[in-house]
Amino acid sequence: MRIAVLGKTGAGKSSLANTIFGEDAFRVYHNLKSGTRECQSETRSVSGRSITLIDTPGLFDTDRSEEEMKREIVRCITECAPGPHAFLIVLKVEKFTEQEQEVINKIQEYFSEEAFKYATVLFTHGDQLPDGETIDKLVSENKPLDDLVKKCGGRCHVIDNKYWKDKPKNEYRSNKFQVEELLKTIDKMVTENNGGCYTNEMLQKVEEMIKQEEEKIRLSPGNMTEGEIREEAKSRVCDGLLSALADVEPGALLAAFFGVVVMGGLVVLSLKR
Repeated sequence: MRIAVLGKTGAGKSSLANTIFGEDAFRVYHNLKSGTRECQSETRSVSGRSITLIDTPGLFDTDRSEEEMKREIVRCITECAPGPHAFLIVLKVEKFTEQEQEVINKIQEYFSEEAFKYATVLFTHGDQLPDGETIDKLVSENKPLDDLVKKCGGRCHVIDNKYWKDKPKNEYRSNKFQVEELLKTIDKMVTENNGGCYTNEMLQKVEEMIKQEEEKIRLSPGNMTEGEIREEAKSRVCDGLLSALADVEPGALLAAFFGVVVMGGLVVLSLKR
């Protein structure tokens, strides 16, 4: 099961991925100005499920160059192909500011209605929740958040990567409890989506390109494992995509990834040249 972890830099995406896996599989940056700068993908077994987490850079940041954004969006697309089974939209439990509103606006702009069917909102920094309050109550009191969660089918969870690590599994404010509830939500969502992943014409085209590269690598001299062949094929396709999509704006790439039809069509045309 492939899960793409989305959110702005500093939201806690990498720490969340480590919390889900129960180990430090992803590098965590503690400098507030850094955060994840490159897309990273790791696979582990969690509660009997084989899960691949794709930790993305701040796809909704506003302070990165177009060239840097485009490179990381393309990496994210190749890591997710042929499509993720779930999107985790990561936000922090904190005072709602214009910056958070801007992130939500971008999500609303780029996500298609189909993509929202595969999305769950996940809040980090749960320790900031007022005593005795649940994340559902907090969301219900904030219209922009409430609207976003409703678009995601009411799917909403909360963790705290720092303070809830060792709490008993049966407590609401326990990462063990919240991760298990999150996985149950994703299982239910995947079932409702007939077991399939979110995909579109662009993601399918990228997967086709990866498969073609895999065949070329298998025919060449060497003794690579299937996993190594897949990684090498993705790397080659990523480089090729950056060249093929040189004239495409980052916004159009994001729109294509999340299924907005008009912009997505422009990107697919570029891939078919």
